[in-house]
Amino acid sequence: MSGAAFFDLDRTLLRGASGPIIGEALKKAGVTDRSIPGEGLVYRLYDLFGENRPSMEVTKRAVRFASGWVREQVQEAGQLAAEALAASLQPFARPIFEEHRAAGRPLVLATTTPFDLVKPLAEALGFDAVVATRYGEKDGVYDGTLDGEFVWGPGKLRAIQAWATDAGVSMTESWAYSDSYYDIPMLSAVKHPVVVNPDPRLAVVALVRRWPMVHLDVPAGVPKLPVLGIEPQQAVLALLRPELIPYARFDIAGVSNIPATGPAIVVGNHRSYFDPLALAVALAQRGRPVRFLGKKEVFDAPIVGQVAKAMGGIRVERGTGSDEPLAEAAAALAAGELVALMPEGTIPRGPAFFDPVLKGRWGAAKLAAMTGAPVIPIGLWGTEKVWPRSERLPNLLAIGHPPRIRIKVGEAVAALKGVSPDADTKKIMKAITKLLPAEARKPRTPTAEELAKTYPGGKVKARDESERRPGTD
Repeated sequence: MSGAAFFDLDRTLLRGASGPIIGEALKKAGVTDRSIPGEGLVYRLYDLFGENRPSMEVTKRAVRFASGWVREQVQEAGQLAAEALAASLQPFARPIFEEHRAAGRPLVLATTTPFDLVKPLAEALGFDAVVATRYGEKDGVYDGTLDGEFVWGPGKLRAIQAWATDAGVSMTESWAYSDSYYDIPMLSAVKHPVVVNPDPRLAVVALVRRWPMVHLDVPAGVPKLPVLGIEPQQAVLALLRPELIPYARFDIAGVSNIPATGPAIVVGNHRSYFDPLALAVALAQRGRPVRFLGKKEVFDAPIVGQVAKAMGGIRVERGTGSDEPLAEAAAALAAGELVALMPEGTIPRGPAFFDPVLKGRWGAAKLAAMTGAPVIPIGLWGTEKVWPRSERLPNLLAIGHPPRIRIKVGEAVAALKGVSPDADTKKIMKAITKLLPAEARKPRTPTAEELAKTYPGGKVKARDESERRPGTD
């Protein structure tokens, strides 16, 4: 027998409790005009700390509170709630659904929330089955009793085991996802338990039992800081202030062109190893985490690579032709995130560094065509004075005379057609060029010293030394 994938609902698939949304839907459907006493406080505690016995006692007593409700009206409330609940779905949940569908596993919503109220949501998300608390009824009216298990704790395990037996599904080949300590019985019964956004007690159990721990509001591999509940990049962003980098002076303009919410592709030119930090300083002013596409050498390096992944970076192995990095970036955009990349791919060397015509690869254009996300250009200038390619480390001693770095964010690149990656890439690079100072757009002959700074170790190729003029790479 094959397995299934069982998903808890509140604080697992959804960002918080479903109760407030369902409560409003019940009122709109005319089922009730009042709330369960104390439910507001229960929901707030639930969002902060997860399931607890008081909240479950309130939920269990709700069956008596519902006595006399017309089932058809409750089902209507479920339909009304489905859209709002779907909008609260964690942004990185859908890729997991797709993985299980591709493997042929049925998706099962396993929740304490009453069946009639969550079945429309399950259908909207493409689930194959629902295991939920069912209320007893007589002549289409709830009678204040339970029909079967109260689907919580051991009761949830018994309910899904009964479903699995009827459906011919093997529990020992199944997956289960939950945030709650009280779902340990369900998690322990499957071969693949996955802990999602765990409450404190479940986090401890997961560490002891070595169960994988994920957060569906961030990309795979990105952790959350304990207690604070934020990803590492958010903590770092709070420290990325220009005044805390004394060896460089920043002139930053146009940050409001970066959307406050929703997907966007941020693109910048590449002049220095310092560019990612300079971009991060600018993006930090918008207060949004960003997923950087970076070359594999960074991600393969000890410690640095682990940090890059924890920050949500996306590994790119150039020259392989793999679309996996773009697919990962597209998933981040679909989740409403920012993705940043440098279309040039690498810092131009030699005369090409001084070429006023920027040349880029197709990644940003392809990503825009795949997702429809806006492309936001950023012009960087002066970063090579902080950390030229010829040096292994930035100049951290320039505190008395810090070089000036200019960062200008432009409006979204208009009229990308998605038909020709080459044409769209040229349009993107022109948009970046317009954001650079006038001196960047004029051809000039570099000095020998300037040319040397564009090479690792300052070693100039003989051909480039003899030409010493803007090239075309």
